[in-house]
Amino acid sequence: MSTSSADALVRRPFEGIPNEQDLVAMRQLIPAATMKARTTAEHGAVPVLIATILPMAWPAVRRSDGSVVIGLQATAPGNDLSRAFGQAIVQALALEPGSPVPALEVTAESPRLQDVLDLTGDFPITVHDTFDFWVDPSAERTQELEATIAQANESIMPTAPVEGLEHAYWVDAGTKEHVRWVLDADEDRVIDAVARLHAKRDSGIGEGTKYVGSFRAEGLTIPVWDLPKGFGADGVSKGADEFRARFEAALESTEPLTALERRARGGIVARQVTLR
Repeated sequence: MSTSSADALVRRPFEGIPNEQDLVAMRQLIPAATMKARTTAEHGAVPVLIATILPMAWPAVRRSDGSVVIGLQATAPGNDLSRAFGQAIVQALALEPGSPVPALEVTAESPRLQDVLDLTGDFPITVHDTFDFWVDPSAERTQELEATIAQANESIMPTAPVEGLEHAYWVDAGTKEHVRWVLDADEDRVIDAVARLHAKRDSGIGEGTKYVGSFRAEGLTIPVWDLPKGFGADGVSKGADEFRARFEAALESTEPLTALERRARGGIVARQVTLR
């Protein structure tokens, strides 16, 4: 799955990796999460922990037990995130256990994640409310380490997966709550689906909720809904099954938009803002 050049722009870098949508969520949406993986036999069948971010925004760390942790929110050189983080794993494997990768050295020969990781696994994601996963299990938990983690924890906005709405994440952003849903669907089709529902006054996830726009990240579309304060992830989950069913039906529809739906779409596009 290698591209021809380290400089080639790859708009969907995680394509072909199991749980691609949650990988994008870890890169873009979730403050603290991990995902378990393993390298191929060619690369030693080494356990890999894919994380949202690491201390000092390191791209990777080789732990004292020989396993590797990579941080998806690290700065990645080049135009292919998969190649950058494949290189992060390779560089980490070349280090002595207990060492970080401070910077990446991406070249045309750098492997992509699809080349380094065993793609037969499930790649399960775990969302955390602390950065305790930073700690090497064999490391001593000193007062300095505890203070560093406690300080980092203060930056975490409460975030949780939405039960019944796979790859959707609720976040309490302080003044507002949101749901952001990572979809493997073209953005125009997503807007059409919202327009079909909006024309029937049915585009919200629940009472008082409102679709506010969408953005693209790593080749996938992420629509966003505002929620009333106090709605919570549980509030979204209560209506998730019914909402998912009607949204997916609207998304799969190939019927031309009606006049009312076209007006709804025009209003959505006119009001839509750039979101992150």
